[in-house]
Order: sequence, then structure tokens, then C-alpha cells
Amino acid sequence: MVTVVRNTDWAVVWNGTQGRHEYARGIDIAFDASGILFAGKSYEGPFAQEIDGSERLALPGMVNIQTHPTSEPLRKGMTDETLSPGFWHSSLYEFLTTIGNDPEGMRAAVQVAMAELMLSGVTTVVDLSVPFEGWLDILADSGLRACIVPMFRDARWLTKDGHSLEYEWDHQAGRQAFDAAMRLVESARQHPSGRLSGMVTPSQIDTCSADLLRDAHDHATERNLPFQIHCAQSMTEFQEMQRRHGMTPVQWLDEVGALDERSIIGHGIFLDHHPWVHWPTRKDLGLLADKGATVAHCPTVFGKRGINLRSFGEYKRNGINLGIGTDTYPHNFIEEMRNAVYLARAAAGRLDDTFASDVFEAATIGGSKALRRDDIGRLSVGAKADVVLVDVSDRSMKPLYDPLRSLMFVAGERPIKDVFVNGDAIVRNGECLTIDLEAATQALQEAQKRAAALTSERDWAGRTISKLAPLSFPMSGFS
Repeated sequence: MVTVVRNTDWAVVWNGTQGRHEYARGIDIAFDASGILFAGKSYEGPFAQEIDGSERLALPGMVNIQTHPTSEPLRKGMTDETLSPGFWHSSLYEFLTTIGNDPEGMRAAVQVAMAELMLSGVTTVVDLSVPFEGWLDILADSGLRACIVPMFRDARWLTKDGHSLEYEWDHQAGRQAFDAAMRLVESARQHPSGRLSGMVTPSQIDTCSADLLRDAHDHATERNLPFQIHCAQSMTEFQEMQRRHGMTPVQWLDEVGALDERSIIGHGIFLDHHPWVHWPTRKDLGLLADKGATVAHCPTVFGKRGINLRSFGEYKRNGINLGIGTDTYPHNFIEEMRNAVYLARAAAGRLDDTFASDVFEAATIGGSKALRRDDIGRLSVGAKADVVLVDVSDRSMKPLYDPLRSLMFVAGERPIKDVFVNGDAIVRNGECLTIDLEAATQALQEAQKRAAALTSERDWAGRTISKLAPLSFPMSGFS
């Protein structure tokens, strides 16, 4: 069942010799379930489906290397402006634990997130979740290429006063969770869809013992799996690791032997050069580069809190591989890429810190490198048939000079019309084919109501959701 996109107006193709994306015009792209068969002028082979590409921009499917779909869609509108001065306004410690999801809500949240991602051009997603019944099948049914990341840890966070963080340690439970996670990863590898894989992920640098980190990294090495951990993600964490070990989180990860080319650092913001930490050394950027690690950059969630990577361009210039993730709502990958550019320039105070091409590379090739793959994130013969078609005649793309800039800085996801994974359409004419988005959204609405009703029971101060997250304006007397 070969599909050929004929006479594509614009395409971003991969030049393997030069190791870069390039624009091409007026080419044909042919693909089937086995992969991309042809990308060039005048395809003459057999085909079952022909698509007119004369008003289309063809892109490689994008790779999202960090997302939390079971929880984040539930919190829409709740955690954008919550204040937490005791934790440098990170919402991790005081608020995220108060807004929990139930199994029914988790299923709806994952479906909503996956639909939003595919509608914004994502074809591969790394799903960091607490496992729940039916998780693998929901991901497989979405049609996406998914890497499951069942997280595990030795300790959980809690605060009893809104400014000091405590850790409840249970090493036996951590070990059991690790073993269960690895069984799930193996189940993903054997899943009949053929599109699922797995990753080894201790949850956070400050909630895992050195022994658990070493064993988890050894497991990833033995089975040639990627390894990801939240690290250098908050000032609270930075100070806790300094208190325990007298070094930065990244340096301690290296000391325990869990930092190398398979390691993905979730966020990696508070390194020793970050101005907030006032640290005397400047080792962390070089250490990450020397070890070949990847930083999973999720700009939106931190931008909401007034926190920023310093900066995207600085990491890139130091030779660090970068990938892009959607750590929060919306799960709109084009918007995430746009935010990455703008926040980088704001942090650096210069336009030339980061360009659209830099972030697009991270969203494709950077992500594929992080996942230890060379067959995704690119339009080239032999790569997986993960293809995105954008309508360049859409008014949001006009006037058209540079299609990538028009898409990223202006149009967003609106002109994305068709998305293919393994040659199969999962989005057609801007509509999701594999998920009932309306039904999932309604189910998520009901789940949010249930979660909101329980916040006072989960909060250290017994606050209701209206106290934790006041509405933007007070209710009028007419309500």
C-alpha cells in the first residue's frame, strides 16, 4: 500500500552526507509500512494512494522526548499562576501533589494529550507516567510511535508548611517499582503493534539512592535502552543535592556512574552556570557535552513559573544534544518549539542565540539521537514512514517566504492536515482518526471536577481549589 505525495511544494529532507535538514521543492515522496521508499524528482513506481502535494509542506514526524500525559491535561487552568514562594515558585512540591487523577481520568488525559500531540505534528512520544491498567494499549491504539517510561523512586516528597521539603524513604518499595517497571518495558518491546518501546527512568535525582541509580543505569546499558531522569529541575533540588553531597546534581549523577551518551537529563536548567545558584564552578555544561548526554528541554512549563534555561543556544554551542518535550499543557508541539526560541532569546538577551532551525533540529534529530535511533525524525529513504503534511495555502501560512518560520512563529498547528506513522494515516484533513477527542475531552472535564473536590484533603494547609488556584477575576453578583 504505497502512498505517494506528488509534486510537494516544499519539503524538509535529510541530507545524510552533510548531517542536516535541507529544503527541497517540487519533489515526490513515496512510502509504505516498510518506510520511506523515495524522496526526489518524479517517482515512477507503483502506488495505491496519490496525494497532491502542490500546496503542501512535507516534514518529518517530530519526536517528543518528555511528556506526562496522565496528569498534566487534568490541570489545565489550575496551575498556570499558582504561587509557591517557599519553593521558588516551582509547582512541583506544593501543588502538583494536591491535584491527583483517578484511573478513568488517566485514560481520558492520555487520549487528549496524544490527540493534541499528533494534531501538532508529533509521531513519536516519550510517555513518563505512573503505570495504570490499559496504558500500553491506549498508546498503541493512538497510532503513535510511543516509548513508555514507567517511573520509579525510593522516596516521595511532602511538605507540611509550604517551604520545607521532606523525603519519605522506602528502598524496598523503590526496588519493587524498578522491577515492575522493567517488566512493563519488556511488555512494550513485545507489543503486537510493533510501535512501542521502553526506557529506564528513575524519577528524580533527589528521590533515588545511589544504588538504585547505578542498577537502573546498568540495566539500561545491558539492554541498550535510553535512560532518563529529572535532574537540575529546581532550586530546591539543587540546594538539597548540595546539602547531601557538596556538589551539583549533574556532578553527582556522574559520580554515581549514571551519566553517559544514553542519559537524558529532564530539564537540566539549574547547572552551575545558572545565575540563581551563584555557584563558584563552571563545569556542568562541559561535563554534559563530554559525556554525550541529552537535555530534554520543556520551555513552556518553566516559562510559566518565570524559570528558563540559560540558554538553549549556549547549551548547543557547548556541544550538548538537545531534545524538546511538552511537560505541561497544552500538548501542542509547535507552540512548545516557538516558546523554546522566544524564551532562549529572552534569556540570552540576543536574537542570534537560537533560530527556528536549531529548535526544529532538536525536535527531530535531537530527539531521535536521544532515543538511540537513526530511522526517525528525518525524511530520507530507509527512514520510518512518519510524515507530516502542512497546508501552505492556509491563510495562517501566507504570505509565504520561509515555511518553517511561518509554521513555528505564526500558524502553529492550524495548517497541519495529514500525519502518517509507519505509512498509516492517524490525522486526515486536520482530524484525529484514532481517538474520539470530543469524548475524551468530556471525560477529562468530569475527572477534573472529581480531582478539584479532593484538593483540600491532599493539601498540607487544607486549602480548596479556589484557594490554591483563584479564578482570574472574582465572580460577579449576576452569577
